[in-house]
Amino acid sequence: MIRLAIVDDQALVREGLSLILGSEPGVSVVAGFGDGEALLATPVDADVILLDLYLPGADGVAVLRALRARGYTGRVLMLTTVGSAADVQRALAAGADGFVLKDATGAELAAAVRGAHAGLRPLSASAAELLWPRPSTPPTGPDLQALTAREREVLRLLGEGLSNREIARALDVAERTVKTHVSNVLGKLDVASRTQAALLAQGLKY
Repeated sequence: MIRLAIVDDQALVREGLSLILGSEPGVSVVAGFGDGEALLATPVDADVILLDLYLPGADGVAVLRALRARGYTGRVLMLTTVGSAADVQRALAAGADGFVLKDATGAELAAAVRGAHAGLRPLSASAAELLWPRPSTPPTGPDLQALTAREREVLRLLGEGLSNREIARALDVAERTVKTHVSNVLGKLDVASRTQAALLAQGLKY
């Protein structure tokens, strides 16, 4: 079970996120805070903190730095309504484990939480677009026909943020087999990391 804490100064947003993410299998919302001061004043027993970038008093990056200075070793996923490439870069440089915009779908947010918990660095489609704007002439899409049926399954599960061990359990195969499939997927799709493959998978329709 992923224990999730949500920090957002807007109660309606905080409650909405709690309802959406708390209904996801394997996710339990254990705490909610309206500002960074309240978060820092309370011992947080959470695996992942969903932290708003813009908070009253101190912004999310300052709160993130304070959390790390106090020894918090869990995952921190930054969240904001409107962001820029500089915002994303600043948060990641400060040690954020991912960045999502509030225009993300519930499924995308849940995948980001799972991805962060699994050790990935998820970026929502909108956040990725800020860092890597699409060229005016779209490139040719990935050749999914090059993937076997099992490799497509592995790619889909990567997009859901699952680790190799979790994918192995889901497909009832050995973990070393999953590692081979992941390596093949990366090579066939010409991506450099499982994070890039996961981002790609989140934008695909199966």
